[in-house]
This record gives sequence, structure tokens and C-alpha cells, in this order.
Amino acid sequence: MSENKGVNIKTDDKAAADTAPTPQNTPIFTAPMAAAAAAVEAGDIEASLAGNPALLSMLQGRLGSLIGASSGYVESLPKAVRERVDVLKYLQQQHLEIDKKLHMEIYELEKKYSQLYAPLYARRTALVQGDAEPTDEERAEGAKIAEEEKDDDEEQASGIEEEEDEDDEDVAGIPEFWLTALKNNPDFAELITERDEEALKFLRDIRLAYLDESPGFKLEFVFSENPFFTNAVLTKTYVYDQDDVAGALEFSHAQGSEVDWKPEQDLSVTVETKKQRHKTTNRTRVVKKTVPAQTFFSFFTTVEEPESEDESELAEETRDRISLDYELANDLKEKIVPNAIDWFTGKALEYEGLDEDEDFEDEFMDNYYEDDDDEEDSDDDEDEDSGDELSKSAKDAAEPPQCKNQ
Repeated sequence: MSENKGVNIKTDDKAAADTAPTPQNTPIFTAPMAAAAAAVEAGDIEASLAGNPALLSMLQGRLGSLIGASSGYVESLPKAVRERVDVLKYLQQQHLEIDKKLHMEIYELEKKYSQLYAPLYARRTALVQGDAEPTDEERAEGAKIAEEEKDDDEEQASGIEEEEDEDDEDVAGIPEFWLTALKNNPDFAELITERDEEALKFLRDIRLAYLDESPGFKLEFVFSENPFFTNAVLTKTYVYDQDDVAGALEFSHAQGSEVDWKPEQDLSVTVETKKQRHKTTNRTRVVKKTVPAQTFFSFFTTVEEPESEDESELAEETRDRISLDYELANDLKEKIVPNAIDWFTGKALEYEGLDEDEDFEDEFMDNYYEDDDDEEDSDDDEDEDSGDELSKSAKDAAEPPQCKNQ
């Protein structure tokens, strides 16, 4: 009994010696899976993934490879059943072809009815611009609608009725019609700055046209002669692709027209004035630098889609901007152009479920603007001091001597 016990002790000592940590059997770095297993045992899975970027990347790669992968169930079915499954796939292909025709016919139907709307839009433009006056019949029908609205909200209607302008005969058309309609839309209200308003007062019309060469549409902003740019028409074109799964028409890309700004009237930039001081002569000079500015006219900028494999923060911001740009275009196409008078009066805010006094600020709109942090290249012989030091230097230079001593 005692002899066997001694043998067991020696065996245990040898096993312990074999598994003891040594420079030969201890890795320098802890393996990701081993560290993760320890963290899982401790119940802290999130911490293990956060602390192991290599493990997280590996898991994402393996999980991504499983998307769309067969579970093996269909392959395990009898041959006759698998043949029936293949036939159903063929039927689904036929279904997709019908879906594609359906969506294209809907698109062609929209094009057809856009031609029926065209005379109404042309008449609207003539009245808004003062190129024509309402007929007696139009006045009578408009009065009926006004009376119905007065019955719905008599107090509001009576207040408006009491307001009289002695010079109303001298006013042509409906001033600032499109500017007001756009500003009553929450998203466009975020885009339009005070500087933009002066330019948008010259906006005569917004037109919608469907494309012939490929599915899509074009928005045309028609301007009268103005002091800001030479373009008579600014356009933004949106092209569709047909989905291979459901046959639906989906937004593919957009192309905007370039704004031909007149000298010193570019609303897309602001001019910053800075002072630079020579290192050796201590002389100063004034340098003007243009920096990007927020403006409604960024809507006409063509934004290129990033590569699909680009997952950088800048790429994501660009995709967000493109998505928002299409939402704005779709609002123009589906809401503002067809129902411009409701956006002008604010009635659209009621059936859109919006409050007329609501603050339209939306953080998502920040993605619409691009920040340009590129710094100006410095001259070989001059150095730009910090803003605070230059401001103090300029202030001291401008003050009389007695002020410095106070």
C-alpha cells in the first residue's frame, strides 16, 4: 500500500513539472480566444470583445460569411423534392419579370399624368408671376373655397379679411411665393439661410420633368435676372435603377448643375480676413481667405457615392448626405411642386401632421453640409500667428499711446 502511494506522488510531481509555466511553453501574448474564453467565464462578453479588436474582427468576418449561406436543409431533401424547389425558383423569376413591368408601367403612368398637370402648373406660374390675372370664373371658384375655409375657422378667416392694403392694386402676382412655400417645409427651412432668402426672392418657378432616356426625374428651378448668379435655370437630375429582387425603381445617383456666381456674390463661401506678420521684419499684412458656408444652393452640388467597401467615417457621412438629398428631392417631387399653394399658406403643415410654430431644427440636417477644414498653405517667408495674439497686436497698434499706459 505504501509503495503504491509513493509511485503516485512521483507521477503527480512529474505532471506538475511538465505543465509548469516556462519560457518555452508560455506565449508572449495571450491568444484572443483564450482571453475571450476567460472573459466569458467571468460573464463579461462585451468587455472581452471591446478589449480584443482582433477577435471582434474575426467574429464579424465569420458571421458575415454566413449571410446567405445554405443551412444544408434543401440539399438534404430527396431529389424529386429538390427538382420541385428548382421549378418554384423558375416561377419566382417569372414573377420578378412581371414586377419589373408593373413598376415601369407605374413610372410611365406618372409621366403621362405629368402632362395632364402641365397646363395647371403653367397657369399657376402665370398668376404667381403676375403675367396674367384670374378670370371671373376662377375668382368665383376661389371665393367658394375661401368661404368654405372661413366656415371651418371663422375667427382666423375674419381676422385676415379685415386686413386691407390700399396699394394692393399695385402688387403684381404673389410676391415671394416659392420662397415662402419652401420655408414652410421643415427640411428646406433648415437649409435656407438669411443670405439665401435674398436670392430665392428671384425664384419664379419649380418644375418637375420625367426623364425619357432612363427612369428618373429632373427638378428645374427657374430664376429671373438677379445680382447673385447668371443661371436662368438650376437643375438637379435623379436617376433610378431597377431592383433585381422586387423590380422596384430605386434611387441610383444624382447630377446637379453648377451655379455660375457673379463676382463677390457666391453664397456658398464666406470671406475671412486674417493678419500675417513677417518673422524678421515684423511687418503685417491682411490676408483674405474663402471658407465654405452653409447655403440652400448646396442642394445643386453633385455628391459622388463612396466605394462600397469604404467604411470610413467620411464615407458614412457622405452616404447620409446623399440619402438626405434624395429625401429633399422626393419632397419637392411628391409634395411641394404638386401642392405649392398649401405650402405657401401653411395648410400643408396640417395634413402633414406638423405644427406651424414648431422649431424645425433637426440634427440630421447637419449631415447635409460639408465641413472643409483644409488650412491655407503658408508662405515661405511669413508665418501666421495665433488669432488671439494678432487681435491683441492689432488692437495695441490702433490705440493711442496714452491708452496703453492706462
